[in-house]
Amino acid sequence: MARSKAPLASPETPEQIEQQFYEALQRGDIERLMGVWADDDDVCCVHPGGPRLIGPVAIRAAFEAVFGNGAIDVQAHSVRRLQSHACAVHSVLERIRVTTAEGEQSAWVVATNVYVHGAQGWRMVAHHASPGSAHEAHERVETAAVLH
Repeated sequence: MARSKAPLASPETPEQIEQQFYEALQRGDIERLMGVWADDDDVCCVHPGGPRLIGPVAIRAAFEAVFGNGAIDVQAHSVRRLQSHACAVHSVLERIRVTTAEGEQSAWVVATNVYVHGAQGWRMVAHHASPGSAHEAHERVETAAVLH
């Protein structure tokens, strides 16, 4: 399991911090992964089917347990973005692949990533992932002719 000690470059956009998050998952790199999180006791994370984890210590412990099985083969797809001056919310369809005795298996996860801009640049403050479909990405997009 690769572990980098080098500090992350201060991300200039929420997209850059999100890229660092997914790269850390793909490498199984806990130091890099924790580097994307804001240094705040109220950060939170929910893994599919898991409890709400509050604070960096709980989040780190959960990801260390996950990385105990190796890196995560995850790819972000169909990212929808909402952004204001200092906050960004990304809705992501994640495709996760694992190798089992039956061969490669994959599933979709629906995730919401929240980022805030502070003294350290953009940092993650929440990651909430829910189980998706086992075989295909489900997304319903409907637009209204009149918003109000």
